[in-house]
Amino acid sequence: MKMITFFLMGLTVHVVFFLSIFDIYFTSPLVHGMTPQSTPLAPPASRLVLIVADGLRADSLFTLLPNSSSRTPFLRTVIEETGTWGVSHTRVPTESRPGHVALIAGFYEDVSAVAKGWKENPVEFDSVFNESRSTWCWGSPDILPMFAKGATGDHVYTHTYPAEEEDFASTDASRLDTWVFTQVKSFFQAAKTNSTLKATLLEDKNIFFLHLLGIDTNGHAHRPMSQEYLDNIALVDTGVAEVVSLMEDFFGHDGRTAYVFTSDHGMTNWGSHGAGHPSETLTPLVVWGAGVNRAQRVIEAQPYEDGYLKDWNLEHIRRADVNQADIAPLMASLLGLPIPVNSVGVTPLLYLNNSDQFKAESMYTNAIQVLEQFKMKMIQKKETTLPFLFTPFQLLTESKQAEFTHRARILIQLEKYNDAITLCQSLISLSLEGLVYYHTYDRFFLGCSVVLGFIGWTSYVILVILRTHASLIRHPNLAKQNPNQNLARFCVAVALVITLFLLIQRSPITYYIYCLLPVPVWYSALKESGALSDLIRSAPSLPLWKCLGYFVLVAFGIELLVVSFFHRSMLTVGLAFLSLWPLLSGLFGKAKLRSLSWFLGCLCLAVFPLMPVVGREPNLRLVACAGLLTLFTSACYLWSSQRRTPLRTSDRRQFFSQMIHVAVCLYVPSLTHSSLQQKQGLPLLNQIISWSTLASSIFVPLLSSTRLFHRLLSIFLSLTSTYLLLSTGSEALFPPVLSWLMFVWINIEQEALLAQGDSRRQELSTIDFSANIDITKIRQLKLDDIRRSYFFVFFIITAFFGTGNIASINSFDPASIYCFLTVFNPFIMGGLMMWKVIIPFIIVMCTFETIQVATQLSSRSLFLIVLVISDVMALHFFFLVQDYGSWLDIGTSISHYVIVMSMTIFLMLLSVVTHVLTSKRLILWNRSKMHFP
Repeated sequence: MKMITFFLMGLTVHVVFFLSIFDIYFTSPLVHGMTPQSTPLAPPASRLVLIVADGLRADSLFTLLPNSSSRTPFLRTVIEETGTWGVSHTRVPTESRPGHVALIAGFYEDVSAVAKGWKENPVEFDSVFNESRSTWCWGSPDILPMFAKGATGDHVYTHTYPAEEEDFASTDASRLDTWVFTQVKSFFQAAKTNSTLKATLLEDKNIFFLHLLGIDTNGHAHRPMSQEYLDNIALVDTGVAEVVSLMEDFFGHDGRTAYVFTSDHGMTNWGSHGAGHPSETLTPLVVWGAGVNRAQRVIEAQPYEDGYLKDWNLEHIRRADVNQADIAPLMASLLGLPIPVNSVGVTPLLYLNNSDQFKAESMYTNAIQVLEQFKMKMIQKKETTLPFLFTPFQLLTESKQAEFTHRARILIQLEKYNDAITLCQSLISLSLEGLVYYHTYDRFFLGCSVVLGFIGWTSYVILVILRTHASLIRHPNLAKQNPNQNLARFCVAVALVITLFLLIQRSPITYYIYCLLPVPVWYSALKESGALSDLIRSAPSLPLWKCLGYFVLVAFGIELLVVSFFHRSMLTVGLAFLSLWPLLSGLFGKAKLRSLSWFLGCLCLAVFPLMPVVGREPNLRLVACAGLLTLFTSACYLWSSQRRTPLRTSDRRQFFSQMIHVAVCLYVPSLTHSSLQQKQGLPLLNQIISWSTLASSIFVPLLSSTRLFHRLLSIFLSLTSTYLLLSTGSEALFPPVLSWLMFVWINIEQEALLAQGDSRRQELSTIDFSANIDITKIRQLKLDDIRRSYFFVFFIITAFFGTGNIASINSFDPASIYCFLTVFNPFIMGGLMMWKVIIPFIIVMCTFETIQVATQLSSRSLFLIVLVISDVMALHFFFLVQDYGSWLDIGTSISHYVIVMSMTIFLMLLSVVTHVLTSKRLILWNRSKMHFP
């Protein structure tokens, strides 16, 4: 098979495997076609005000000041006297859009929304805004439009400020909240003279939504412990008090307004959110007004063991915690609205100040609404499954559903309201369990298909390696054999049976891909089965004990890499073992200086996985040190290179200009962050330098000589310039240390070739990337090449986790992109952070390309071994996903599987980019004027 065909086939297979995990675990849970359910009794409130302080932590609101006063006196008074309070527990991902969807629609966001920057609706959904008579919203352009778009009719009115206002470098982000409060005041002032608007406002079932983004923006820019963040909380408290007073005056103090104050997510001490740290998942909830219980004094200990009540001095006030999705049915109950049809929340009765009948009817409505979802999910699955294969959810069969609802209604009629509430809560619990059951109904089937395809692909690659790249005794007639016709017919028959089965079940198109892909993969693998015969025939001539030793070492090494995804310190252990390689292989006695450099390089790199990945304070001195280290090592190399191979004038000029560029880039972050601290915004010159550096980082090395070390140095200087601009602390030191070890690796591999007695070994100073490769000098794979491939995978994982880039969502510090932009833009910010992650990749990839050239080995040969190693790791994580029970553990293994698959796909694509980057010249002028080295 040609290289390009194999590349495209491998890329397709891995993309399918990559996407499969989302189709198996992250499909939308929403179903449609249910009938909205509402409580038949009159609601206690005519209108509701929802106030969401974006990014507000529970402890930041509830904790008293050192003098025992509160920075939020109005809300503290509500908590202690007029309302009910508690902690709202959010779910991962703790981002703004998922949080607001849970609050307003009552379900936990479909993960596919992340592909749209949390701005668009992957699946349209119902919400309390949609069910209201009218809803007026003020706040961020990133949040409000999605609820207006999802609403039926034209009764959701949004008022947003320009997206450019969401600037982390603004003089004071609290102005975003001031804008909201000012707009609300202007709105009600205008309503006093507008009879049509006033009449609309006086109707029932209206909602007013205030989205306050200033706290979140200040938290990102200055950290939650900063004075800016804390002052913003006080400003919000004052603004809420003014809005409440304004509304009460407007509505004549009729006692028919309910207020809900909460947050979509919290924030870590280092100013990030998205993961599951308690500071992110614990948000405040304060509810007061019409239909809401007043504060209740308690003497006995409350059923919470987290210690927060004492810290917040609230042991004497009853606390009522909820899940974030419970707030949607609470608001619907207060206003008498139908509960959003996709809500999975449970009405928190402790917040309701109403009759027991009203509470029982509310819970009954809630139970029927969740049960409707369960029924629809069951019908959908039943229609797409053959009758003899369908297994219903035994705890809630159709007869049990009827029994539950009938008993609940009888209990309400008999005025046994507490019993009815308990029964309805049991029905809700069973319905939610059943929803999960039917949502994951096909998970095992799809997982088996993917695993089968994975094993087939890995087997195929191993057989290709044995047949094409290993020196085995060949079967004399192997070249004359035709593909097995019976095998082809059998595979076609299997494919037809699978297709027919999926057609009968009316399965989605993606099911055909996952179930049919193993057929051609296994066909290709079985066609190569002759390689096994060659291996058996060659066994007597092979060093079996050495082969077994390599197998054990690589298996242990792969397991170490798998464990490193859970414990980064294992990379330090691995680097410590790798540092001993020259000593164990006998290279130390033949190349003491290079072996010592390898030993020190491994130990220096081993420090980085032990560094904290989250909560790091910016340290721009380390960024400057990284720049100076880069300049020093580059100057040392150029000085030593000049003695061996004099540089051409053009190369000397380019290296000098690149080093000047590095010097500029090590100064830009310090200047930028100084400007931001003084609240003077992002300097335009710094922004221009940053974006031009990023744009030129790939093209500048193409202007340099294609001599091995000259080109690698140019790549290193170019990428380091960009990396410095994207760094805020110790991670800036990672590329220089990694590059040092990579240069040593190239040199010591040459010594390894010499130790093996390879007479075709080339001097590194004479190697040119652009030189034509002599096919006759390309050698076959040896056992030592397995070690080289493993080293490559190990260094790629180290580059991935060495600075904590992917170890946690929380390790993505927005401050690292402030040299490029400060206005919130998830796609550009995410792209810049991904480029920061990829830069160490490219350094390792270029090194691997160099080793392939230097060891006179086909690039396809080593890369096939790399594919096998990475696929074995991915398969390992896929099995871990099946084994784990809790969603947190499943989510962790899924993220690791996605990382490995992404890494493999990236490597396949980067292999092409790296080849171009190392071996091509950028022709910017007449070829006749160019002088190749």
